[in-house]
Amino acid sequence: MSERKDDVWFEPKRYGYGAGMPVSWQGWVLIIGYVLLIVLGVLLASREEDVWLTVFLILIVPVTAVLLYISALKTRGGWRWRWGDDD
Repeated sequence: MSERKDDVWFEPKRYGYGAGMPVSWQGWVLIIGYVLLIVLGVLLASREEDVWLTVFLILIVPVTAVLLYISALKTRGGWRWRWGDDD
């Protein structure tokens, strides 16, 4: 199954496992949105010390899971271990 250029949001990492840098505006929006939501969570949790675990479980874990899932789907060639070879 070949991927259209429009379907790729991230390039694969040259070494290791996972996604590299975003190559489309959608990838950049995903990364910026993730960072903004994490900052929002930190700001909410900094107001009261007792809410750190709640913010972590309700906001940070699901948002990170969504980021990983979407970036795995939208990485050219998918996620797999790479040894630096051009493929």
